[in-house]
Amino acid sequence: MPALQFNTPVAPVPGVDPAELSASLSPLRAGERIRLLYERFGPRLVATTSFGIQAAAMLHLIAEHAPKVPVVFIDTGYLFPETYRYAEELTTRLALDLRIYQPNVSAARIEALWGELWSDGKAGADKYALLTKIEPMNRALRELGSDVWLSGLRRSQSKTRAERPFAEQQKKTLKIYPILDWAEAQMAHYFHQHELPSHPLAAEGYVTMGDWHSTRPASTDAAAEATRFSGDKYECGLHLDSGTPDFQI
Repeated sequence: MPALQFNTPVAPVPGVDPAELSASLSPLRAGERIRLLYERFGPRLVATTSFGIQAAAMLHLIAEHAPKVPVVFIDTGYLFPETYRYAEELTTRLALDLRIYQPNVSAARIEALWGELWSDGKAGADKYALLTKIEPMNRALRELGSDVWLSGLRRSQSKTRAERPFAEQQKKTLKIYPILDWAEAQMAHYFHQHELPSHPLAAEGYVTMGDWHSTRPASTDAAAEATRFSGDKYECGLHLDSGTPDFQI
């Protein structure tokens, strides 16, 4: 298996102060934010999607306001069949410039060599994230020449996201969250207004979406955090704090 390639921290995106950028984005509507970012950064922009429960909203905004931005989809090899079908539906409907990235090691090989890493404590989960998510994402950014990353994270999704600014530097990459301040009601209104389909598993009680082995439906009294990784964590492995070792070129 090729060696994993991770870089040490380097200088931030030249000429960009994340705090100032956050302040300038705050009063704008989501579509205006995306349009402004495309005008400023152009081909340096990349977006990501997991084709999760509410992914269609962010993808629709990109299709409407910056359709040339490539959208990276990390296929871990462990996604629900419904996620793959949802991805096909949205990609066709929104004419996305979808770029699919997969781990350099297959799911079968991961299990043969290391077993079910996702259930092997923090060390196993971290190794799993490095193999199936971080390495492919690093490779995508490197091959696409992108250093400004659009993501659909929202503060209302979990307590781990409650204090995030609209823009933050994560090693070499500037991460920006155009719908960070959207509440559930605004999300629901946007879906209704544009007649967007939800992930098929939303109807079965799923409120967040990831790999099949680490995601379960929500109970009536459980927060979204409790539906991922048995409640031990919520973040999938990509949206971590800026100090996380070996993360992000």
